[in-house]
Amino acid sequence: MCVAAGIAAAVASYFLFFSKVSVEPGPFADNPRCSDVISRAPETVLSKSRDDVTGDGVAAWGDGSIVLRCGVTPLAPTTNLCVTVNGVDWVLDEERAKKDGVQVLTTYGRDPAIEVTVEGDGSKAGDALVDVNRAVRSIPQKSKCLALGDTLG
Repeated sequence: MCVAAGIAAAVASYFLFFSKVSVEPGPFADNPRCSDVISRAPETVLSKSRDDVTGDGVAAWGDGSIVLRCGVTPLAPTTNLCVTVNGVDWVLDEERAKKDGVQVLTTYGRDPAIEVTVEGDGSKAGDALVDVNRAVRSIPQKSKCLALGDTLG
């Protein structure tokens, strides 16, 4: 009985102290604006609780199924799908979505840029962006996504 209790305590302490999600920080994660974004990040995204993470400028939810990385390289103009969610422009990495089903969306026109990765049900990616947008809006938008029709005048 004592041995079983000892094993249970060891397992519980492992998960309590060592079950952090490790996320590779973006190359510009030390930007002071990233600290502000992470401090404003919500406690839940898609009804998943915020994870304890290691890495600067990062947040995760649902055991790493949703990851936010601040300080990624800002995007150059692209032909990838751009969507505006509550005033924030996001570009979908269409190749990655086709390849492995992971939705990777990066802010457009903000520096430092922010990347959100959503694994699993890709149809929920837009809802995840709604959840994190309040934190992202603290970085001023310097340019907007344009549709092809906007450039052919």
